[in-house]
Amino acid sequence: MPKKNKAPYNRTLEISPAEEKALKSGLLKLNSPVKLNQINNRIINQDLFSVIDLLPDSFISLLFIDPPYNIYKTFNSNTFSIVDTVKYESWMDGWLSKLVRLLKPGASVYICGDWRASAAIYNTGSKYFVLRNRITWEREKGRGAKSNWKNCSEDIWYFTLGNDYVFNVDDVKMKRKVLAPYRENGKPKDWIEETGSNFRITYPSNIWTDITVPFWSMPENTDHPTQKPEKLLAKIILASSNKGDMVFDPFLGAGTTAVAALRGVDLVIDKGDFVDIMGPSG
Repeated sequence: MPKKNKAPYNRTLEISPAEEKALKSGLLKLNSPVKLNQINNRIINQDLFSVIDLLPDSFISLLFIDPPYNIYKTFNSNTFSIVDTVKYESWMDGWLSKLVRLLKPGASVYICGDWRASAAIYNTGSKYFVLRNRITWEREKGRGAKSNWKNCSEDIWYFTLGNDYVFNVDDVKMKRKVLAPYRENGKPKDWIEETGSNFRITYPSNIWTDITVPFWSMPENTDHPTQKPEKLLAKIILASSNKGDMVFDPFLGAGTTAVAALRGVDLVIDKGDFVDIMGPSG
């Protein structure tokens, strides 16, 4: 079947067969225990269960986990089906329990899921970590649902390994429009006045409505069915890691985590709701 031509504004990222071959040559295959310098800034292309025991102890500062959700979905040649919560929770525990050994004492852990997976993530994550929060981000995609409420949000459960952890709140503060500007002695109180704009710098909440799922008209879009946006990973990396920290993603998917972490200090969060900031390298 001939390849379908793209629409004029389709900017989905594609690579040529030659590029694919060259990139594959850089992927790691492990067959014996490794040291940190052997895996730093590298992608391991193997089944998670086959490599966990080969990885070093206590090297991860930020663990970002975006596992297959408990839904019907096909990823390349792998097809997942809905199972009951008990089975999904048992599956999660099988790999999450093994990842604990890899974490540094001050590590942070973020686990993605939708409403079906919430109970399993809460129960499993709480066995090994301290639950800090549940982030809900607006995933506005799809046209609607005829017999149910349209599902346009996902959750990210935020845990830490202990009570001593990194949270760089100043790096992720928000720039918000002031709707009811209050003045004291004629001057703005706790907000900033600019020509045509009144705003304040405020603390980030656990409701994220400023992130766009990569659409086919965006240059970061890939063919991966559940791609996470770079801005989402940027917020997490900025908040929960410092320069030189190790960020680890055991379900890499489209590779967003690797891209955001490697861009490091060059990663600038989009203008708009955010203050322009330069983040730490991952």
